[in-house]
Amino acid sequence: MRNPAMRRLVLALVALLLPASLLAAVPTSPVDKSDFTSLRGQFLIATPAMRDPRFDHTVILMLRHDRDGAFGIVINRPAGERPLSELLAAIGDKGAQVPGNVSGTVRVFGGGPVEPQIGFVIHSTDYRIAQTMDVDSRVAMTSSAQVLRDIADGKGPKKSLVAFGYAGWAPGQLEGEFGRNAWYVAPADENLIFDDDRDKLWDHAVARRTQDL
Repeated sequence: MRNPAMRRLVLALVALLLPASLLAAVPTSPVDKSDFTSLRGQFLIATPAMRDPRFDHTVILMLRHDRDGAFGIVINRPAGERPLSELLAAIGDKGAQVPGNVSGTVRVFGGGPVEPQIGFVIHSTDYRIAQTMDVDSRVAMTSSAQVLRDIADGKGPKKSLVAFGYAGWAPGQLEGEFGRNAWYVAPADENLIFDDDRDKLWDHAVARRTQDL
């Protein structure tokens, strides 16, 4: 998963832990639709045949899948509550370090085993800034620290999920895992993404699967 193509893919999507002023737009490559089915906006669900313990019983929201590789966020590995002020201070928001200036906490998830220092905000589509990327018509991902500031100010998305780290695959790697029956595929559901009991999410996602790969 750690390769130049995968890194370009991630950099094109998000660098949440950098100050927003340092973010730069990176063009993404078009999806080649000839003889290729993208899983973007779908759930990737670990099957009982999954041999990698890092992905045991995981549900992954696929943010991108094309001939350059695949990229997704695990949504059922909660890692505890974190104060918003702490997260904002970590990304260089000096105002967040003023006592009492920012209150509240957010639930943080382990988004995957790769680069756990990088953060991602999956959210409802009622919120949008320049760095927002649509996943589908109901779910988006924003590649700017501004979304955390807006959440802290009560101006953020109605629903959100904050995750650190990601799951990534080099070109053809995910397709090879399909051949080993490591994954189910199911349509993504915003209620499962944002509202469902994390302890039951894998079971509920499996019940929605459309095909076994």
